[in-house]
Amino acid sequence: MRSAILHSGDPMKLYRFLSDDDTSAFCHKVTAALNKGWELHGAPTYAFDAARGVMRCGQAVVKEAPGIYTPETKLGEH
Repeated sequence: MRSAILHSGDPMKLYRFLSDDDTSAFCHKVTAALNKGWELHGAPTYAFDAARGVMRCGQAVVKEAPGIYTPETKLGEH
């Protein structure tokens, strides 16, 4: 069984939630993340934003990267 203690050689696990209006911009955002090594995590979401009168899409993505996670980690740079 793997120890829960992280070592400097262990990759950090990163999570992002991508969202945008239901346009091709959302698809391009997810496609760009996939091409940078991110993987889809769970099902996409689709909801109506009543205040703006538009449909919104969302998709979680995850990735392992070298380094140790800190709150200052810039997720978009990985």
